[in-house]
Amino acid sequence: MAQEQKHQRRSSQDEEAVTETVETDVAERREALDDDVDAILDEIDEVLENNAEEFVKSFIQKGGE
Repeated sequence: MAQEQKHQRRSSQDEEAVTETVETDVAERREALDDDVDAILDEIDEVLENNAEEFVKSFIQKGGE
């Protein structure tokens, strides 16, 4: 019985370690994605600051489009 309890404790500790590792990986990926999205939005802002009218005109449908 004592061996089973020790094994269960070890399993719980292992699961906690895996959970912490996964959470850290997820947080790192999320941060990287947030940075990428921010960079894209900054680029869009730059384009709109420079030539917003031309940017909008490129989306206007012409004729039978």
